[in-house]
Amino acid sequence: MITIKNEREIELMRHAGYLVSLTHKYLKPFIKEGITTKELDKLAYDFIIKNDGVPTCLGYEGFPSTLCTSVNDEVVHGIPSDRKLKNGDIITIDMVIGYKGYQGDAAWTYVVGEVSDDKKYLMEHTEKALYEGIKQVKPGNRIGDISAAIEEYATKHNLGIVKELCGHGIGTDMHEDPNVPNYGKKATGPRLKEGMVIAIEPMLNLGTADIYQLDDGWTIKTDDGKSSAHFEHTVLVTKDGYEILTPRLD
Repeated sequence: MITIKNEREIELMRHAGYLVSLTHKYLKPFIKEGITTKELDKLAYDFIIKNDGVPTCLGYEGFPSTLCTSVNDEVVHGIPSDRKLKNGDIITIDMVIGYKGYQGDAAWTYVVGEVSDDKKYLMEHTEKALYEGIKQVKPGNRIGDISAAIEEYATKHNLGIVKELCGHGIGTDMHEDPNVPNYGKKATGPRLKEGMVIAIEPMLNLGTADIYQLDDGWTIKTDDGKSSAHFEHTVLVTKDGYEILTPRLD
């Protein structure tokens, strides 16, 4: 069931989203060669708790960490570990933070040191694909308008579109209706209404769109070993357009 948020709920989600943005900003200077993904996870946990947030991913369906840390060919749901980041890596940090029962969700891909032109291209156009989708958010449009815009942009830039994973509604739960695929047809799917909140999140690959899951039950990787990028915002449908509830503060 798709829920419409009232003003009180929107204000709580706005603060949850701000905590997500603040945590991303806090972590960014630490994302450098030599740090482990587990160390980043601990930094995030301590910062979230200090700021009266709840690390929603921790324990969600058994997930063992605060952050999803996905490096290079890992698409999503990478589990923090003792793996050290290396110069030339890219890492997606995906987090969900709760505040007084309401959730904010954002994922951004970061560079570690100097990265290849291919990886820069992937990151640039995955983020731009996200904003192409966001541009379609306004009352009266449909989910398919978002999906089609992302697909058109990604296809134009020869990036593989991960189809098994998608964006979603968000509110008191991390994942609510409706699903927000990164491919589809215009003028199809649920109609957007003022007060809906959705997470839009293209996951695009340098090579094949095909993916597989590791035996840990969480980590998703590209089939061909080429890199993947992931950018996500939590977005409110307003009276005449949209508001990004997880603004970049950097």
